[in-house]
Amino acid sequence: MLKPLRLLCLQILLLLPPVISAQVNDSNFSSKRDFAAKEKEQVLDAFDILNRGDEKAYVIGHQLRKKARTHFAKINAHLLLAHYFKNRRLSDSSNFYVKAFMTLNTVGNDSLICRRKMAAYNLLAINYNTKGLVEESKKWHQKGIILAKKYNEEEDYFIHLHGLAVNYLAIGDLDQALRLFKACLTYGEHLEITMGSYINIGQIYADKKDFETSDLFLKKGLKLAKEHQFTSAITTILLNLASNAQTLNKTEEALVLYDSVIKIATKHKFYKEKLNAEMNIGSIFINEENFDNAELIYSLALVNAIDLGYLDQQLIIYENLKKIARHKSDYKKAYYFSWKYFAIKDSIGQLQRNKEINELEVKYQTLQKEKEISILQVEKVNRNLELANQKEAFQNLELLREIEKKSNENELLSIQNATEKTANENRLLRKNQEIKAAQFLIQQAETNRQKGIKNIILYSFLIFLIPIIGLLYTYYLKLKAQSELNKKQQEVNEQKIASILKDQELKLVKASIKGQNNERKRIAQELHDSIGGNLAGIKLQLNNSDHNDLASINFQIDNTCRQVRDLSHNLISKKFSENNFCNVLREYLNNILKKSSISSNINVYPVEEIDLLDENLQAEIFKIIQELITNTIKHAHASSIDIQINLIDNVLGIIFEDNGIGFNVKKQTNGIGFKNMKSRLKKISGVLNIDSNPKIGTIISIEISNLISMTNEI
Repeated sequence: MLKPLRLLCLQILLLLPPVISAQVNDSNFSSKRDFAAKEKEQVLDAFDILNRGDEKAYVIGHQLRKKARTHFAKINAHLLLAHYFKNRRLSDSSNFYVKAFMTLNTVGNDSLICRRKMAAYNLLAINYNTKGLVEESKKWHQKGIILAKKYNEEEDYFIHLHGLAVNYLAIGDLDQALRLFKACLTYGEHLEITMGSYINIGQIYADKKDFETSDLFLKKGLKLAKEHQFTSAITTILLNLASNAQTLNKTEEALVLYDSVIKIATKHKFYKEKLNAEMNIGSIFINEENFDNAELIYSLALVNAIDLGYLDQQLIIYENLKKIARHKSDYKKAYYFSWKYFAIKDSIGQLQRNKEINELEVKYQTLQKEKEISILQVEKVNRNLELANQKEAFQNLELLREIEKKSNENELLSIQNATEKTANENRLLRKNQEIKAAQFLIQQAETNRQKGIKNIILYSFLIFLIPIIGLLYTYYLKLKAQSELNKKQQEVNEQKIASILKDQELKLVKASIKGQNNERKRIAQELHDSIGGNLAGIKLQLNNSDHNDLASINFQIDNTCRQVRDLSHNLISKKFSENNFCNVLREYLNNILKKSSISSNINVYPVEEIDLLDENLQAEIFKIIQELITNTIKHAHASSIDIQINLIDNVLGIIFEDNGIGFNVKKQTNGIGFKNMKSRLKKISGVLNIDSNPKIGTIISIEISNLISMTNEI
C-alpha cells in the first residue's frame, strides 16, 4: 500500500532532532513545546499544499524561513522551497535552497545527518538532470545509493535507483532504464517512485512504438495520481497520452487531452508542460492546414518560450511560424521569423541561410513599395478632409469672439470686487504687522536664552570628550600590540606544524628504507644458500662427469630454474592471493594511519564480488589507492579520509575524499605520482576525475568499466 505524501513528509521531518531545552521551568517548557508543535503542523500543512500545486506553499516557505524560531521549522522551510522550485523546473533556484538546507544539516547523530544528505543528493541530481547535466546527476545518485546501502535505508535506495534510471533514459539507454524502472515498481511503498516509474515506462514503450503497452502504464499512473491529487504527475501523464494519440492520428482525442494539460498547467504554473502542449496543438493545426489557429497558438507559445528562456523550443516555434507565413504569402513575417531563427542558430549553413533571407527580403521590399503607394492615396483623402475642417474652424472662431466679449464684461466686474477686497486686506495687513513685531521681540529673547543653554551643554560635552578620546587611543595601542603578538604566535605555530610534518615524512621514509633493506637481505640469502649451492653442485658434476650423469645434471638445472622463478614470484606481494582484497586494504589503511592524527572510513559494496576480482587488477587498484593516501599524508594537511568502492553493472567506481587544504587542479596534476596513476589507469581502461579547490578539500573519482575483458588483457 502506498504511503500518503503527508506521511512521507513526516518521515523526512522526523529526521530532525527536538529543539526544546529541558533546563527550563514547567510553564516555559509547556509554552515552548506548544510553539514547536504549532510550527511543525505549519510545515506539514505546507507540504500538503505543495503537493496540491498551490502557490501558497511558496509564501509559507518564505515566512517560515524568515520567522521560524525552531531549527526544525527553519531547515524544513528550505527543503519546502527546494521542492517548490524543483516542481517548476527552476533548477538553479532549487539548488540554492538545497545547499542552504545542507548547510543547516549539522544537528543530530551521523545516521540522521546522512539520511538528510540522501534527500539533498536526490534533489541535486534531479535538478542537474533537468538542466541536461546527466553525468553530474548520475554522480549524486550513485553517492546516494552508497549511503543508502551503508545505512540499510531501503526507501532512499529506491529513490536514488529511480533517479539513476531517469539518467539512463536521458542518455538513450532504454533497456537499462526499463529494467531499473520495473525494479522500482517492486518496492511499492513510495508514491512518487511508483508514479514516476509508471510514467517513464510508458514513455519508453512509446519510444519503442508499442503505444498500447505505453497507454496501459500511463493510465495506471493517472489513476494513482488522481487518487492522491498529484497535480504535476497528472499533467505529465495527460501530455504523454495526448502525444500517443497524436502519433496514432487520433486528432480529436489528442486535442481534448492537450486542452486539459493547458488548463491544469496554467492554473498551477507548470510552464514547460503548457509550452509543450501548445506546440503540439500547433503542429496538429499545421497538419490540418488550419494556419490561422496554428499561428495564434504558436505566437502564444513563443511568448512563454522567450519568458522561460527555452532556446530549443524557440527554434521550433520560429521555424513553424515561418512555414505558416509562407503558406499565407506574408513574406514580411516570414522574413522576420527566418531572421530570428538564424539569430538563435548561427551555426546553420551560411550560404543556404543567405539565399533564403535574400529571397524573403526581395519579396518584403516589393510589399513595402506597395504599402507606400497605399499610404500616398490615404494622404490625398486626408487633405480633402482638412479643407472641410478649416471651414468649420472659421465658424467656431466667430463663436469664440462673442464668448470673449462676455468674458471681458465679467472681468470688469471682478476688477471692481478685487479693489474693494484689496483695501480690506491692507487694513488686516497693518494689524498683522503689529502683531508680528511683538512676536519677533519675544522670539528673539527666547532665542538668546536657548543659545546660552546650548553653549553650556557644548562646553560640558567637550570636557567629557577629551578623557574619552585618551582612553580610546590607549585601547587602540593595546589592541595593536595584541594583534602583533597574535601574528608572532601564529608564525611560531606554523613552524611547529611544519616541523612535525617533516618528522612524520622522515619516519615514513625510514620505514620504507628499512623494509627495502630487509627484502634485499632476504633475496641475497636465497641467492647464496639455494641458487648458489645448486650452481656449485652442477659445476662440480660437470667437472667430474663422464657424460653418463646428464639426467642428474638436468634435474638440478630444472630445480635451480624453479627456485629462480619462485624467488621472482616472491618479489610480488602474496597478500591478494592469500587474503581478501578488502581486508588487505583496510589493514594497510589502519597501519599507515595508526600513528597519525588522520581518521579514516572505507565502505565497499559488494564485498564478495570485489574480493573475487582478478589479483592483477586488485594489485593495480591497491597501488593507485596507496598513491592517493600517500599524497594526502604528505600534502593535504587533512584530518579525515573517506574511501567509497562500489561495483554496479560491471562498472567499478572508486571515490576518494579528504577534508584537506585542496589544490589547483590545472597547476598541480603533472607530478610523478599523478603520472603513475594515469599510466596505471590507462592500462586498465580507467577514467580519473579530480574535483578540488584550495581550502575546501579534494574529491577524486575513478571509474573502471568492462572488467571482464580488462581482466583478460591484464
